[in-house]
Amino acid sequence: MAEAIQPIGRTVFGDPANAGNVLPEGEALDLLNEWVANERLRLHMKQVAAVMKAWALEKENLSEEEAYKWCLAGLLHDADWERHPTDHCRIIIEELERRNIDPAVIHCIASHGPRHFGVEPETTMDKMIYAFDELSGFVHASALIRPTRYEGLDAKSVMKKLKTPSFAAQVSREDINDAISRINIPLEKLISFVIDHQKNIA
Repeated sequence: MAEAIQPIGRTVFGDPANAGNVLPEGEALDLLNEWVANERLRLHMKQVAAVMKAWALEKENLSEEEAYKWCLAGLLHDADWERHPTDHCRIIIEELERRNIDPAVIHCIASHGPRHFGVEPETTMDKMIYAFDELSGFVHASALIRPTRYEGLDAKSVMKKLKTPSFAAQVSREDINDAISRINIPLEKLISFVIDHQKNIA
């Protein structure tokens, strides 16, 4: 992320009365496609959404309804990045507040980069989007340089690339390490999960 991003300046989002309100998948995808022209960025957001939903279902044993909130946060977390890089997060937050979306979804989006936005991850959903965001992009970069892409890609090779500062240098190792420090999950296990659940997203 660019260092020029301005902190959001607040830590409370939305109206508690809107708990449970989400954007239907079709509307969420329409918003994504309207706001984000860059195909690589759209793919990243879809991959994070897929990984978030899978984690919610498989590891947190949440219902489809609750897991969709995780998915929605992942799908829209970078929606304003391309159009409004210095106001990243602020614009999509205001849009979702205008649409009366669940504050938990909005807070999750707001907390996906605490060093940049000034919003600390609080819930498990917050902490996981923070962990998955940079890792998802890094895993994808690791796959793209291989002739077989995701086929045969394993966590150990990704871990090795993480130790090479020049590879995918735009991915913040600092953010990855900070995110991992907030959850009781080994990095290698998280990478394997990302590989398995985003490899077929197009």
